[in-house]
Amino acid sequence: MAFNLIDIFLHLDVHLADWATQYGTLVYLLLFAVIFCETGLVVMPFLPGDSLLFVAGLVAALGKMDPFIVVASMMAAAILGDSTNYLIGRTLGEKLFANPDSKLFRRDYLDRTHAFYERHGGKTVTLARFLPIIRTFAPFVAGVGEMPYLRFLAFSVFGTTLWVGGLVTLGYFFGNVEFIRKNLSVLVIAIVVISFIPVVTGAMREKFGKKPA
Repeated sequence: MAFNLIDIFLHLDVHLADWATQYGTLVYLLLFAVIFCETGLVVMPFLPGDSLLFVAGLVAALGKMDPFIVVASMMAAAILGDSTNYLIGRTLGEKLFANPDSKLFRRDYLDRTHAFYERHGGKTVTLARFLPIIRTFAPFVAGVGEMPYLRFLAFSVFGTTLWVGGLVTLGYFFGNVEFIRKNLSVLVIAIVVISFIPVVTGAMREKFGKKPA
């Protein structure tokens, strides 16, 4: 099972092209489901959003899928996923932080989150699109922090347009370059590693940086 998942990840272009041939238009539903789950379900931040967008653009360039349907379905999935995640945070946020003795869900964490999203909410929602794991949790935290939904939605749509449109376009125009095709497995791994660099850097800075007085 683990070997099969690794093989799919490393040869995502081959498998996605095969699925497009085998299942036809149902492949768009598969793309929708993966992106929706990554952005909409807090428990599934490990799904390969960035690499999937790039490879979907590559497969579309081969004529296996319609690039406009690819972009539309993945944008719809990301925006709906964000909104679902936001609503979960908005609905359950107060309940999670209702216990004053909780060590994990402390009330002062909620107050800080609310204040942070008042100042930086839009920027956070937009930039989080390009950061794995963070893009899964950012909508939930925005809901917990009671960021106004229409403001959240506007920045979610803007960030989604840049994320989906940018990576699918890169895959469409550059994915069929011979050097990239021959080294696609390495490129997919590189996309994942590069996208995690800001997350790891932030975590290291938080852990080893100087503590405020």
